[in-house]
Amino acid sequence: MKKMAVVALGGNALLRGDQVGFIEEQESNTYQTAQCIAKLFSEFESVVITHGNGPQVGNILLRNEAGNKDFSIPKMPLDICVADSQGGIGYVIEQQMRNVLMEEKIDKNVVTLVTQVLIDNQDPAFANPTKPVGPYYTKEESEVLAEKHQWKFKEDPRGRGWRRVVASPRPQKIFNTELIKRLAEEGIVVIASGGGGIPVEVMPNGLFGGKEAVIDKDLAASLMARNIGAEELFILTDIHKVAINFRKPDEKYLDTITVDEALQYYNEGHFEAGSMGPKVKAAIEFVQSGGDKAIITDSNSLGKPGSGTIITK
Repeated sequence: MKKMAVVALGGNALLRGDQVGFIEEQESNTYQTAQCIAKLFSEFESVVITHGNGPQVGNILLRNEAGNKDFSIPKMPLDICVADSQGGIGYVIEQQMRNVLMEEKIDKNVVTLVTQVLIDNQDPAFANPTKPVGPYYTKEESEVLAEKHQWKFKEDPRGRGWRRVVASPRPQKIFNTELIKRLAEEGIVVIASGGGGIPVEVMPNGLFGGKEAVIDKDLAASLMARNIGAEELFILTDIHKVAINFRKPDEKYLDTITVDEALQYYNEGHFEAGSMGPKVKAAIEFVQSGGDKAIITDSNSLGKPGSGTIITK
């Protein structure tokens, strides 16, 4: 049996694109995802879970705006919003994971760690926001909101509308990595670095402070997987395989490819910066740094032979 896997859940593992966001919806979606993750325990002794927070942190930001306008409630900065989403999403995942483990008679504890991640405050991402957060808007709606709030928007590559984008700096260090590794090695299911982690920087006085950003969760998951010695990295999204020439007449879905092939496709610009690009980059970096393989797929395909796009040495 293999030792350890890291599973990176997309924000849509909790909230689908066509849903409002009621907690019942998120709990149901998470329960289904937890059932898929539980299949991995026949192959791995330990599983560490991380997750996205795009839809959830977007909704928190909207509540920020509504509360400030109607009730004079002070706005919270983006790092605090990420922390809020990390705690809330971690709670939902932990609860549903416990329910599934109990039903499957798998004797494992589950713990959620609110995780800070160090970033570079000079990261070029701050000059070029790419990380989508919040709901989809029409072009007209996005233009109104951009002017009103000084937000930046980009069109979704799959034609679902326009979404607000924020800076997505690279993770430099995940705090408490040693603790995450130790807990996982004891067989505990660890939920950590949610939403890519709470972005913090080293301030001029040498102390840590929060930073307005959303770290890409896949790059953070790749860094964590490398640091804790995981053999495999699973990156879950809403499609079953990665495609080159996406949405073009010569579109081609990829099965098993080498890390060199993946890097070639990445450099050729096949993967959108705010969508599939970070996932493929995260997979490449994991395998290049010694991981056995990375699998990009949807939750329903998790653990099924031949499913997903597999990137190997």
